Amino acid sequence: MRIGIVGADGRMGQMLLREVIGSDSCELIGAISQHDSPSEGVDAGMLAGLDPCGVRIGEDPVPLFADADAVIDFTVPEATVGYSTLAAQGKTVHVIGTTGLSAEHEEALHRAARHTQLVYAPNMSMAVNLLFAVTRQVAGILGEEFDIEIVEMHHRHKVDAPSGTALGLGRAAAEGRGVDLDERAARGRDGHTGERRPGDIGFAALRGGEVVGDHSVVFAGPGERLELTHKAAGREIYARGALRAALWAHGKPPGLYGMADVLGLS
Repeated sequence: MRIGIVGADGRMGQMLLREVIGSDSCELIGAISQHDSPSEGVDAGMLAGLDPCGVRIGEDPVPLFADADAVIDFTVPEATVGYSTLAAQGKTVHVIGTTGLSAEHEEALHRAARHTQLVYAPNMSMAVNLLFAVTRQVAGILGEEFDIEIVEMHHRHKVDAPSGTALGLGRAAAEGRGVDLDERAARGRDGHTGERRPGDIGFAALRGGEVVGDHSVVFAGPGERLELTHKAAGREIYARGALRAALWAHGKPPGLYGMADVLGLS
């Protein structure tokens, strides 16, 4: 499968380069960096810390989306929306691990998905997506006497909070309870807040060091507490999941898919 990567000079971009170059199922046919990046023109293999592979880092996404079977995208929301338009035009599989997308951004993905296959997930880890499923199930079983709190920690460089994964866990919990997350989310507490409102789904975001990503869903009830936790030891888990999503989506009908579809959990 012919794979392209956007945002190749970022942390996840370099991890994706290593994963694709080392895969027996895929061929890296192009990679682009952000405009005016010092990585432009550098061999993609060398950028990823590997031997040269013959693919140079470019900056024009148009030929990349025209030539690739799938493009993997861990960039920023505004760029992702633009790339989704190119994917729709080129009938290219677009695998999206970008976080921080608004409802307006997601609506743009829905429009692009009328014409091609998009796989969008706040977290591409296979184990995290199992955690989504378990969270949904547990929230549906335990009643409102169990308060739900979602705690996440990431490295100091992360720019959005709560993380996309934390919000995904919140959505899973809300679906399990049959409520609207926007109405029940408690995303900030400071000062004299009063008692916790029954049925709220709370969020806490921690930032520091080089933490790849820790997420916990806490169900705190009378006399007992259940905690579901996932800890990421390295970014390769997201790259592996993204590559699996690209391979799965190739040949599927146009549509907006998630990792639950890829893993057979939907």
